[in-house]
This record gives sequence, C-alpha cells and structure tokens, in this order.
Amino acid sequence: MLATRTVEEIALAFHAAQARRSRLTANEVQRLWRQLDQRNLSASWETSVGPRIVRTVAAGQLASAAAADEYVDAVVSAEGAASDSAGRVRPQAFAGVAADGRSLESLMYLSVITSKQRIAGGLSAEEALMSGLQQALRLSVSEVAQAGRGAVGTSMAGRRTIQGYVRVVQPPACSRCIILAGKEYGWNSGFQRHPRCDCVHLPTTLIARNRGRQQGGGFIDPRGYFGSLSRAEQDRVFGAAGARAIREGGDINAIVNARRGMYTTTSGLRATREGTTRRGEFYRSERRRDIAAGRVRPDIGRQYSLPTHRLLPEEIFELAGSRDQAIAMLRRFGYMG
Repeated sequence: MLATRTVEEIALAFHAAQARRSRLTANEVQRLWRQLDQRNLSASWETSVGPRIVRTVAAGQLASAAAADEYVDAVVSAEGAASDSAGRVRPQAFAGVAADGRSLESLMYLSVITSKQRIAGGLSAEEALMSGLQQALRLSVSEVAQAGRGAVGTSMAGRRTIQGYVRVVQPPACSRCIILAGKEYGWNSGFQRHPRCDCVHLPTTLIARNRGRQQGGGFIDPRGYFGSLSRAEQDRVFGAAGARAIREGGDINAIVNARRGMYTTTSGLRATREGTTRRGEFYRSERRRDIAAGRVRPDIGRQYSLPTHRLLPEEIFELAGSRDQAIAMLRRFGYMG
C-alpha cells in the first residue's frame, strides 16, 4: 500500500514538475533560435523561427496550466476537505498570450530586437544573438511559469474550501524570501516574487502556521531555514553581522528588514531608518522607554523625537564591550525580544 503524500510533498512535487516544463520549453526555444539567419534576423524570424518559438512557448503554457486542477484537487484531498468545486480551469485561456496581456508574438520578438540593438552597438553577430537568446530563454521560462501560477490561482478561487496559501521557501533563497517563509496569504492575494524566485505557494484549507521544516526540502519557518545552513552560508546570505545577531537569538525579520533603510550617520555610525517612523516599533518602544524613565511627559504624543539613531547589528557588535552588553543593545535597538 502506497503511503499517502503530505500537502507539502504534493506542492513541492508539483512545482518541480512545473520547473521541468519550463526547462523543456526553454530547451526547444534554444534549438529553434539557432536556426535564425544572422544576415536577415527579422525575415528568418517572421517566416520560420518566430512562429515555431511562439507555438513552443504556448504549448508550455498550456501544459503548465493544465496541471492546476489536479494539483489543487490533490491538496484538498490530502487535507481531508470536501472538493466544493465551482468550476474547472480552462487551460487554453492561459496559453498564447503573455502574462502582461500583450500577444506572445510581440513579447518573444523582443529578443530579436535586443540582438539587432547589440549588433548596432558594435557586438559581433554571435555575441548579439547570444544576448537575444538569453532574453528569449528568460521570457519563455517566465511565461510558462506564469501560466501555471495563474491557472492555480483560478483553480483555488473555484474551490471554496481553499482559504489561502502559504509561502514555502526552497534553497537556495535570499534573505528577503527567507523571512517570508510561512507567511499566509488570502486566496485572492498576489504572491510577490523577484526575478528567478523559487518560492512555492502552497494552497491550504487550514491555517498553517508553525509547521516548521517541510518534507522534500521546503521551509515555512525562517528559523528552520537559517538553522539548515552552514555557518559560512549563513554569513553569505545574511551578512556576517546579521548572521551573528541571529545566532545570538536576534529577531530574523528585524535584522533583515533593518538593512532596507541603512545609512551612515555624520559621526560614522551605521544605522537604519527601518522602524523609526512614528508608527515604527523602534520609535514606539523608545517613546515608552523614555516615558517610563520620566525623561518625557506621558502625553507627549507625536511631538516625541527619537533621542538616538537605530544602530545596525554590525555597529552594535563593534561598540559592545562584552556579550552581555551586545545582547542588551540588540534588545534596546529591537533586534532581540
């Protein structure tokens, strides 16, 4: 008797299959691209290569979208919920058109335009065609993946038992994605990605917080992901000081977010603007601290001004004279609870 797969295993297997579809499409696009005539790119594209590349990408989109209902059905079944389907996905609706609404022909022709611009800029035909090919591959992979995501979103909307989805992070991942591991989204919420993001969105009928490490290599717990990395990899992804602060027990979200607003003060200290606005947690904690110490009146409200810059973890480590002092400063500046 075969063991029943978990929801996480189903999700990771599905996204691995989608990645294979994207790769197969890209492989065929690369093969066709080599048939372009360097002496007349536009003519060879329009009469032969272009239509076949467009059909190849559209076929990849169709295959990617066609897998959506089976995937969502499997998730619903694994969670023991009723199907309650209001309809089925029409895969053909996600094929033959670009994700931004333009024609697929227009989108894929951009790679030819890029090649011609590179030639006009002085590159050899071989170098220019390689630039165009790289763009064509990126576009084809992206469009196949986007078709699948759109179809999965449609399938989720048609199943009322699906309440939303959870972000599952797969290695390798950047620090910004890692801190979003396990974040829950509504069924109709967008899933923000950066280019080449490998994160998986896991449809769920239940609140899925704190499941920890997932089978199959995915994570929905930032700490779990951090702990899976070697010390050298922790330092590479989060920066040496950031990784050290996390190892000391610091808040991984606060440490990563702090780097968004980093700057150097006039006195040479490394600080961040993250959390320092009137609605920011550091601003509010400093105000409570000063009120408790009697340094400002309790009703100071919006007139309160921060008495200090919010230092970055690396600055704290350089200034602290001992581990206890470093921990106290990490707490003071909002990196540790």
